[in-house]
Amino acid sequence: MKEKKEKSNVNASSRTDPILLKAYKMLTVYAKATGALACVEDHTYLPIPEAVKDGVWTPCLYCMKHRGGVEPEVAQDFSAGPCAEMHINGIKESNRFRGSHIYMCELGFMFWTSPVYAEDRFVGSLVGTGFLGIDPKETADLMYQMGGGNVSIEEIREKVARFPKGDSDRIKALAELMLILAESLSAGSEEYYKTMKRRAEQQTDLSAKIQELKEQYPAGSPLPDYPLDKERMLLSALRRGDNDTGRRILNELLAVLLFANPDQFRYIQFRAIELVVLLSRTHAASGTTEKILLETNNEHLKRIQRAQNVEELTDVLHSIVERMAGQIFSFHGVRHASALRKAERFIWENYTRKISLQEIASASGLSAPYFSTIFKEEMGENLSSYLNRIRVEKASRMLTETDLSLSEIAGSCGFEDQSWFSKTFKHYIGVSPGKYRGQGGMAQEISEHNFSLACRRLIKDE
Repeated sequence: MKEKKEKSNVNASSRTDPILLKAYKMLTVYAKATGALACVEDHTYLPIPEAVKDGVWTPCLYCMKHRGGVEPEVAQDFSAGPCAEMHINGIKESNRFRGSHIYMCELGFMFWTSPVYAEDRFVGSLVGTGFLGIDPKETADLMYQMGGGNVSIEEIREKVARFPKGDSDRIKALAELMLILAESLSAGSEEYYKTMKRRAEQQTDLSAKIQELKEQYPAGSPLPDYPLDKERMLLSALRRGDNDTGRRILNELLAVLLFANPDQFRYIQFRAIELVVLLSRTHAASGTTEKILLETNNEHLKRIQRAQNVEELTDVLHSIVERMAGQIFSFHGVRHASALRKAERFIWENYTRKISLQEIASASGLSAPYFSTIFKEEMGENLSSYLNRIRVEKASRMLTETDLSLSEIAGSCGFEDQSWFSKTFKHYIGVSPGKYRGQGGMAQEISEHNFSLACRRLIKDE
């Protein structure tokens, strides 16, 4: 029987992916340099035969023998291990987010893993261990209980002593170094890694925002309405070239959609289409030719339709918003770009107080009457509207993020008095400041009947 298993190892060895063989050589050096233990697993989540043949002792072998009754001789034996599912889930998690994943087993041993690709195809993973996440004495006691007294506590303590306790910074550094190795091995997959990492960051941010909504709207309470105000805030951020704020607001908008409409991906796609149509209307107002606008719009809508899951849809929306921001809202091609940049910088440094047209025009280097004219022509709105819009945006955040009174917020945002603040706020947001705060920052609901004609046609034609 043993001969048959050894033969199986030889045959399997001849089939090991060359990338994984290279990975194993690199991990041998990695282990010597870091003091960690490392292994390479293939796309079936099993160690490659070369790793099994070398027989490096790991904590997993102890569990397999004393909890699973298995002493592995070939790679396939590891699938019977009591912790096999835990390790598989760890690899799947790193594969899902195209990055490092760190986890700890029930005995307190730390593990980290990174995926390896070949032309965007998952071929295997790198796995590291060799450090404890808990007190060594606690690990030894747990191992002794698992062994049922068949192994002396002295022998166990001797084995555990080989594993130092690793602080979080060291484990993270080891995991990051392993990820660098995995990325260097993944020939032809550089862009794939970047894309998946970007999506992982987006989903992490979305998850945090959804968790905030769960705390704000506990089970059984009314769900938040569609946040029309956030669409306005998104347009406002992109208009002034603030892409960081734009990305944050986009994720806030998506978080509300996902939270209020779980398992309704198709509906969320509709909302994404509506948002792009909204941006396109502004794009049209910026002077873009109808032909270019239609071609660009169709391209964006097709990308949304092709998205298969939330991760893809989120990434598509972020890329569309970033691209359209440069085309629609930047000062590129604006005749008085330099003057308008100076004016906008002055406005954003001083909008929290009362500022006059003369002050802003002076900052731009133009006369007040001429500045007022070119501002409206080239920015698409008059100066007072622009000022009110950014002040309302600031106020809307203060209403949900602070406990300041309405009069205090009005004063902090440059409004002359609370009455004018309330009137202006309601004009832009649709509800009074007090009601906005009471609803947690959510404005009135929009139904599917509010979709634009172009959007409904697209859905119907599909």
